[in-house]
Amino acid sequence: MKRAVVLGGSFAGLLAARVLSDFAEEVVVVEPDLLGEDGDGTGPGAPHRRQLHALLAMGHTRIEDFFPGITREMVAGGARLGRGDEVRFYVDGALKAPVDDVTMLGASRPFIEAHVRRRVMGLGNVRPERATGRGLLLKGGRAVGVRLAAAGATAAEDTDHSEYDVRADLVVDAMGRSSRLGTWLAAEGWGQAPVDRMRVDLGYATARFTRGSELPGTVIAHSTPGPAGDYQPVLCEPGALAAAEDGTWSVVLAGYAGHRPGRDRAEFLARMRRCVAPLREVAERCEMTGEVEPFHFRESRRRRFADLTDFPGGLVVLGDAMATVNPVYGQGLTLAALQASSLHVHLRSGVSPHDPAWGYFRRAAVVVDAAWQLSTTADLAQPHVTGPYPRGYRFLRWAGDRITTASVRDSQVNQTYLDVVHMRAHPRALTGPRVLARTARVLWGS
Repeated sequence: MKRAVVLGGSFAGLLAARVLSDFAEEVVVVEPDLLGEDGDGTGPGAPHRRQLHALLAMGHTRIEDFFPGITREMVAGGARLGRGDEVRFYVDGALKAPVDDVTMLGASRPFIEAHVRRRVMGLGNVRPERATGRGLLLKGGRAVGVRLAAAGATAAEDTDHSEYDVRADLVVDAMGRSSRLGTWLAAEGWGQAPVDRMRVDLGYATARFTRGSELPGTVIAHSTPGPAGDYQPVLCEPGALAAAEDGTWSVVLAGYAGHRPGRDRAEFLARMRRCVAPLREVAERCEMTGEVEPFHFRESRRRRFADLTDFPGGLVVLGDAMATVNPVYGQGLTLAALQASSLHVHLRSGVSPHDPAWGYFRRAAVVVDAAWQLSTTADLAQPHVTGPYPRGYRFLRWAGDRITTASVRDSQVNQTYLDVVHMRAHPRALTGPRVLARTARVLWGS
């Protein structure tokens, strides 16, 4: 390719640019306000970036593959790398069985994103374009470029002065959940990708605390309700903490419907004291810095591009523009990394970038569907979530309850459980005969 254009310069867009740098002479990353005022990646268009994010094991692996040595750089910059017992998972307040093969990075999303951005923008054939996408240029059944407006221009301004065209061999939509691609395509007579939705009505809030000598053996702690409490916060409040790069603890609390956390500091601390031991200790011994920042996630959404029969060539979709799933499971960053890997495999196969990218969409659908299955099956345990129910849901729920219970007691079951959670294995691994047999032995003896 001579030129590829990526619409969106957040995490997914940066990974797409890294992939495309191997195949295009020039990669243009279009983003109007990514850097914000102080370059920390928390511009006005990205309030959720300040929330605690997880980089799951498979996402961490993919990032290291794309940028060799980046983990070492981030740790040198203050991030913490948790291994084994330093990463603690709780269900219904009980610490799960130990698993040695687990590694997670303690760092904020702006910190991780800044390191990824520095690596991407340091590539000789990648350049940023501070602009906003206004439309696609389509010709002969394929995208041949994009129409842009300079950063800060409004839609009402004279288009002769504010808009301009950039030609490209391949266009990537990484504009996130609010992507306007569907509107642009519909205006040109193209069909819409089928959309699946599940309303979850999740609220979560993040606060930061000074970090001292408390919890010396903890980098990550994560707590969720489970079968013993019917997946409700009766035995323990759901939440997580991570040791961040700036000498703080980043703490997130979550809740559904009427139990969503708000901005009140006293309420936040009270909920932390009803959580597992690491969060209780931080609430008692550490000082909160700054304000509590809440965020409301209304629904999971998946666009099924692989189900279309007609789609422009020279165009792919990646990141939240394709799918956003309940963030309480921490899959978002890792899902973007796996989609970027799918794009790399697709382009490496030797296909023309000018053709419809069916190979990419089929590969990306595999990882998107796996994340969707895991999150929505779990979400259906909430009484206010009313479907749609997948085929075999009753069995999946029955088996999932027992596997979750066994994972608290048994390291082998917990290893498979965490492999699925960290997207190193497909959810079907949990219902394999060996896992089910092991679960039965753990729960009922043999």
